[in-house]
Amino acid sequence: MHVLLFGPVPPPHGGVQTHVMALAGFLRGTGVRVSIMNITRHRKAEQDGEYYPTSIGGVLSRMAQLRPDMLHIHLGGDLTPRGLGLCAACGHWPRAISLMTFHSGGYPTSPAGRAATPRSMAGLALRSLDHLIAVNPEIEDLFHRFGVPPARTSVLEPHSDTPTPTHEPLPPLLADFVAQHRPLFVAVGGLEPEYCVPLQIEAMTAMVRALPGAGLVVIGTGSQEQELRARVAVSPVRNHILLAGDVPHRLTLRAIAEADLFLRITAYDGDSLSVREALNLGVPVLASDNGMRPNGVLLVSPLAPDAVARRAIEVVTAPVPARRVSPGSDGDRNLGRVLALYQRLRSDRA
Repeated sequence: MHVLLFGPVPPPHGGVQTHVMALAGFLRGTGVRVSIMNITRHRKAEQDGEYYPTSIGGVLSRMAQLRPDMLHIHLGGDLTPRGLGLCAACGHWPRAISLMTFHSGGYPTSPAGRAATPRSMAGLALRSLDHLIAVNPEIEDLFHRFGVPPARTSVLEPHSDTPTPTHEPLPPLLADFVAQHRPLFVAVGGLEPEYCVPLQIEAMTAMVRALPGAGLVVIGTGSQEQELRARVAVSPVRNHILLAGDVPHRLTLRAIAEADLFLRITAYDGDSLSVREALNLGVPVLASDNGMRPNGVLLVSPLAPDAVARRAIEVVTAPVPARRVSPGSDGDRNLGRVLALYQRLRSDRA
């Protein structure tokens, strides 16, 4: 079997990137030939079966050259025309089985998601694929609203493991900040509007007032980075906030393991791999309520600085720390389910 994975490749180190690389590693460990085609604008030298085409022509040319028999697309965030075009191309590719995993949790309740119909362009593109994987039931229901038959959809949670944080030291600036602040709050996500970083910066004022040694680390990059750095620079608690930028996944796990509380405060969100990783590390998680958080997550509502600060202070000052491992962590078993699906689809095609 030769599997061609389409998806984002780090850097930056986000949840979908982590899942794609974990799946590739797992499949290769079972003897499956795997190639990866990056579908973001990030570019680096091609190596070890990783390809970085710069145009749709480059994508199609590389597909023809590789001749895979399994095409697996990984999309997150939104069903863009570009992503749907890739779905349609793979769905009509000769002699190959085509799948797509949609990692977004916010899309089903977005205006576009609520307007999903079988006659839409998205419906046509999705139905051209042999199988669709949802990371939660809400996304699977979205597929059905697009007219995809239930027999051609599955719910498979994204890869999450009980990771062993590396002993490799954190970058000096991050290491110093972690050493000097307790309690430590850590957030991982893009510096984009949906991740509500301004709200968390504002919440830190009240958190530092109650907990003078508190610190907030935000790991990630994005379009708001310059604006957010300027906001932190004029904050009265600027010495208690670190925008750490992009951090390799192994070191992100190390930072999460150091946290007293992991924050996932978002306007809309999906299942979130980083939430599962924090739970699996035994770190309590405080998150906005999107209706699809894993078991063990502590919720906050409304989505306002005072509410976030009050709830965070309650958690870290509780007499018994709220550290517990998520009962839903399946590690490589989730990846094994993907391989089992590949094998079933091949058997059905034979």
